[in-house]
Amino acid sequence: MSTGANTESDRGSSPAGRSHLAAALLMAVSAGALLCGYEFARSPSNTLFMQSYGKESLPFIMGIMPFGVMAILWFYNLLLARFGPRRTLFLTSLGSALVLGACFAAVTNGIRLGAAVLFIFREAYAVLLIEQYWSFINSKLSQPEARRWNGPIVGISSIGAITGSLLVGATARELGTGTMLLFAAAACVPAALISDVAYRVGGSEPKPKATEERASKHDHLAIGLFRKHPMLLWLLGIILSTQVLSAASGLALNFALYDAIPDVDAQTAWSGNYQAWINGLSAVLQFGVAPFLLSVVSVRAVNLAIPTLQIATCAWLVIAPSLWSAAICHLVFKVFDYSLFRSAKEILYIPFSWDVRYRAKEVIDVFGYRLGKGVASLAITLAQALGVVFTGTIYGAVCLASILSWVACIHPALRHSRLESSRDADPEKLN
Repeated sequence: MSTGANTESDRGSSPAGRSHLAAALLMAVSAGALLCGYEFARSPSNTLFMQSYGKESLPFIMGIMPFGVMAILWFYNLLLARFGPRRTLFLTSLGSALVLGACFAAVTNGIRLGAAVLFIFREAYAVLLIEQYWSFINSKLSQPEARRWNGPIVGISSIGAITGSLLVGATARELGTGTMLLFAAAACVPAALISDVAYRVGGSEPKPKATEERASKHDHLAIGLFRKHPMLLWLLGIILSTQVLSAASGLALNFALYDAIPDVDAQTAWSGNYQAWINGLSAVLQFGVAPFLLSVVSVRAVNLAIPTLQIATCAWLVIAPSLWSAAICHLVFKVFDYSLFRSAKEILYIPFSWDVRYRAKEVIDVFGYRLGKGVASLAITLAQALGVVFTGTIYGAVCLASILSWVACIHPALRHSRLESSRDADPEKLN
């Protein structure tokens, strides 16, 4: 049997290996188009919601958001069981464009509910599409290939995000916040077309085994897979912890921004420029650091280093809460989340079956991401109702607690990953 290195070389030089890499890179371009449009939904959705309901309602809408995400995820699994991954991705991409267009119509006609629907849908649509891209990529690349290419793949997608955030910062005052939603909707169309080309270039569509296909028609939320693979539960714990951190740092930032910059369009412009910094710094790590680091450092070390570095920024937010300490705390988390954490996390899914890559992964990385934010936000809403006044210091303390939980889940997740991948892996993904 050839060694892993030889296998990777053989795959890279073979027509199939080249087509798989080309398909993965095309999917990254599709993600870039989507994320460019997402920037036109991200900042406006925050601004429009606070304008309609006040900043005090942010924790509440984030608290109920997981229920909306669960409904969307359930609908995704229905489509997946009926149409397969390729057509499901195409349909959910075009469906996202329609919903964003409807939200634009509602907001511009003074329907306040449109801002609430937009906020919840924004939290679901982009991550659902992105995770479908990664399910495909994880089905086409081997682990050695992923160590080399995951960083640049994320980097290519980030070029779109950088472009979108800069455009939001440059055009929000002139065109108005509501108009940004039309660009978000329009971006879903090229994303759908390019992702469909990626499926064609990649050869055969990833398909479930007969037993997996039967399970997907009855277990729409992949609950049975979590019983079979303990690693998935620990990975879900990591995601929940990171998203509590994301929610707390994000709320601290939004509250500070609301108080520091009262003008609505100026808030949107500041947010757009801020996202450009996040996306730009992420790109540096994606192209320049991740490929090298993941080639020479273990996945365990990378996963431990990321939360450790975050401790200092959370401590700054606790000690000296301000717009800038909140902005830096949130920025550092997002930069590592978009680059090294994403690249290292995706490697864990590669050896597993179609069921894990296309169903359990979506539950973890779509619902888990939003559930963590939602639970944290509901807890904050309850505490506010009991008279607790949340300051940057308290938000920073919540961030520090979430980091401890994050670290506690890393060791068992990686231990179970090694054991389960050697026992239950997809044979086609071992090399």
